[in-house]
Amino acid sequence: MNIFVLIKQTFDTEEKIILQNGNIWEDGVNFIINPYDEFAIEEAIKLRDLHGGEVTVITIGLERAENALRTALAMGADKAIIIDSEDQDLDEYSIVKVLEAVIKGRDFDLILSGNLGVDYGSGQVGPRLAEELDIAQITSITYMEINGDTAIIERDVEGDKELVEVSLPVLVTAQQGLNEPRYPSLPGIMKAKKKPIERLEIDDLDFDDDIEAKTTVTETYFPPQKNAGLILNGELTDQVAELVKILRSEAKIM
Repeated sequence: MNIFVLIKQTFDTEEKIILQNGNIWEDGVNFIINPYDEFAIEEAIKLRDLHGGEVTVITIGLERAENALRTALAMGADKAIIIDSEDQDLDEYSIVKVLEAVIKGRDFDLILSGNLGVDYGSGQVGPRLAEELDIAQITSITYMEINGDTAIIERDVEGDKELVEVSLPVLVTAQQGLNEPRYPSLPGIMKAKKKPIERLEIDDLDFDDDIEAKTTVTETYFPPQKNAGLILNGELTDQVAELVKILRSEAKIM
């Protein structure tokens, strides 16, 4: 079984975000594997161990993104691919076009990715890629079992569960609860240093369509701070009267 895992390097969720001149300041920031992608990596390794084959992790990013790949290799992935995005303006549309150019023509049975990125949270890359590759897709999965050429999958559907049976190949996006990602062991870290990383340049890839970004970020800003809530005291009738007064004179909704 050949499995691809799409991963992304994101801000450590414990980092404080600083804006400078409308841009996120990255100097000195610690970057990690997107937490949802860790569920995808873990599931891929477990399936590989059960059914054989190999796991290849793929990322698009700057040179520092190689650290994320090395972590995935230390967890147990077999190979890695990094596509250099230096000096490239990429959005979800163009990212998917790049991934399609890398994956098409390669043999695979399964593609996994995180349900969404903790940075921008669009959740678009996985489903868009499945459409471009013309394969089935199932999002927000919390359980997966492979039987021959068929996958039995359970997915989150807004507080309930849906059980799906689908033929391979398929692309799935991993949700929290799918598994418990392992920590890289010391032997795994040592082995990762010898595992192959394929390095690609966007300019060297063959595209069927234009990959120019379709969206532009015009401004980045923090949401406005919320004022503290107002607590009304006194008798219930007095509180109701005060509330009506506030809604009419201050909130202007009555």
